[in-house]
Amino acid sequence: MSARGRLPAGAAASTGWRAFLYLLMIAIAVASAFPLVWMVLSSLKTPAEAMQTPPVWLPATPSLDAYQKVNELIRVGRSFANSALIAGITTAGILVTSLMAGYAFAKYRFRYREVLFAITIATMFLPPIVTLIPLYRLVGSIGLNASLAGVILPNLANAFGIFLMRQFIAGMPDELLEAARLDGASEFRIVFQIVAPAVAPALAALALFAFVYHWNSYLWPLTVLQGNSDNYPIVISLSRLLSYNRSAVNTGLVMAGATLAVLPPLILFVFLQRFFVRTITASGVTGQ
Repeated sequence: MSARGRLPAGAAASTGWRAFLYLLMIAIAVASAFPLVWMVLSSLKTPAEAMQTPPVWLPATPSLDAYQKVNELIRVGRSFANSALIAGITTAGILVTSLMAGYAFAKYRFRYREVLFAITIATMFLPPIVTLIPLYRLVGSIGLNASLAGVILPNLANAFGIFLMRQFIAGMPDELLEAARLDGASEFRIVFQIVAPAVAPALAALALFAFVYHWNSYLWPLTVLQGNSDNYPIVISLSRLLSYNRSAVNTGLVMAGATLAVLPPLILFVFLQRFFVRTITASGVTGQ
């Protein structure tokens, strides 16, 4: 190869390092996605294929029998509706309270503001098990035991969400908000028509975090609902399948139930991932 066709030593090293990083990222992505792919494929296998050794990677004749059996064992539709109600309302409440509280902490000047914000942040470090009994007693005192309202109400505000919104809103220019006030805009209009669109990526990321967390929540709903199976979310309803996990014959059944539970958060992530990445990038670049 002529000297003109050769890459400089520095450029060749840079290209080689970049290729190595790409291969490393691909390997990490494959390793991360493998359990999910294996779970879905296993849910489509016949009992004979699930028991086969060495394992069968791809089902020869994909079958939805396991999903039908899950629907017979538990009330999938009702459980999905309960989970959607719990996660959806809780997420909406967290977005509203976090946006408003974050705006107040970022743009208002009032006495003991920093102290109150520090106390709010301190609650993030409390293990959920510490607050379980006080919250349960509080829910019982207002007559919301064994109800979906009792599951939802204590989670409508979130310290992490307030912290995240405060950090992003603090970077907005005060002149923009003052101009809106001079034009006669109310504080609510400023928050929801000016601030909210400006921090939309952060709101989307917070929505993803909140929805996934409360969709997968197990201990708190189980404690509050007190055996009221009509209000069980899908995660608790699927616990009935644990007894089937003792035999390889029922592997497809267990995997089908797990696939059903993970689909809604996964679909939400696909739609919101670009906002999530933009939020992480903005946080890293601006140092917020």
